[in-house]
Amino acid sequence: MNTPNYRKYLDPTTISKLGRLDLKARLVVEGFIAGLHRSPYHGFSVEYAEHRQYMPGDPIKHIDWKAFAKSDRFYIKEYEEETNLKAYIFLDVSASMGYTSGGISKLEYGKYLAAALTYLMLTQQDSVGLILYDERIRQYIPPRSINNHLHTILQHLHQAEPGSTTGSRATFHALAERITRRGLIMIISDLFDNPEDIVSSIKHFRHRKHEVIVFRLLDPAEQQFSFERPIKFRDMETGEEVFTHPREIRDEYLAHLQEQNELYSRVCRENAADYLTLDTATPFDYALLSFLSKRAKLG
Repeated sequence: MNTPNYRKYLDPTTISKLGRLDLKARLVVEGFIAGLHRSPYHGFSVEYAEHRQYMPGDPIKHIDWKAFAKSDRFYIKEYEEETNLKAYIFLDVSASMGYTSGGISKLEYGKYLAAALTYLMLTQQDSVGLILYDERIRQYIPPRSINNHLHTILQHLHQAEPGSTTGSRATFHALAERITRRGLIMIISDLFDNPEDIVSSIKHFRHRKHEVIVFRLLDPAEQQFSFERPIKFRDMETGEEVFTHPREIRDEYLAHLQEQNELYSRVCRENAADYLTLDTATPFDYALLSFLSKRAKLG
């Protein structure tokens, strides 16, 4: 019998061709976990700490049947006892997130990433909430860890569409004050906003003792500015248009993008937050590994 190649489910293009969002989330996570056993990150455990011998009264569902097949003895997967983590996924649904140069859009990628993170967290019995925002909060789903919470979050992710202009400052500062218990803040955005507002928001979350991971999503064309012919550029949020030859502005654009990335990276580093830039062709394991690394520190 052939072993399924779960690594293919880490590919955004493959995932985009599948059906339901819950199936996509599960396959991304399964692909990631399968990949861990063949990678330098073998030490990560997302399910249990160790085995112990089965005792009468133990839940049968925790029996490790693979261990039984090898040893002919019953063993229980003993879960780590950890303080329940509350995590908040901030997904940018502003108009610019709808951009794609031919693959999947930044918003689609963000949905798949948010779905996979939700699935992974609920598997670990952590609480997870979702905030959809553009210039204001479009949807707020408070963190929960019950089984049907996955369906609730996936339903809202599925329905999310690109909205208006980005306005992270008011949204992030309001929620930094509203979220009183220390938790994990995961921001999924292209960060096409006033850099000072992004920086201020990250510092505010850290001041409130929250752990922070920032996932910056960019289309490959935005990363490389790989346009060759004269073209009309239109700001998806303001509608402003400029007709020019890409070579006239390429160097300035790339320098400005690099300056932004260096700013966000430095601010996150100085404030003990994590920063990861992903283009929409990047396999999801990069993002999931960053999450697990932060989760391990919290544990």
